[in-house]
Amino acid sequence: MKQLTAKEVEKLLREGKALNIIDVREVDEVATGKIPGAIHIPLGLVEFRMHELDKSKEYIMVCRSGGRSGQASQFLEDHGYKVINMTGGMLAWEGETK
Repeated sequence: MKQLTAKEVEKLLREGKALNIIDVREVDEVATGKIPGAIHIPLGLVEFRMHELDKSKEYIMVCRSGGRSGQASQFLEDHGYKVINMTGGMLAWEGETK
């Protein structure tokens, strides 16, 4: 499984890269702020909403600390999606949130 740190993701966003970010935290966690442009799909719904994702795109998975996003990354990877887990999660995120 590919991985990027929160700092690396933040750098890519600052450079203007178009990233597909999926936040797998729960609703109450996302209410405290998420990475601008991130799509919210709680971990428990990934299996049921993966049809909304495009297998030709690469997705960066985000959660609170990197554990749940790792699970989501593995699941999607097993189903033929291109994914990267953001290690450290939002606990390590120092960039902008919305």
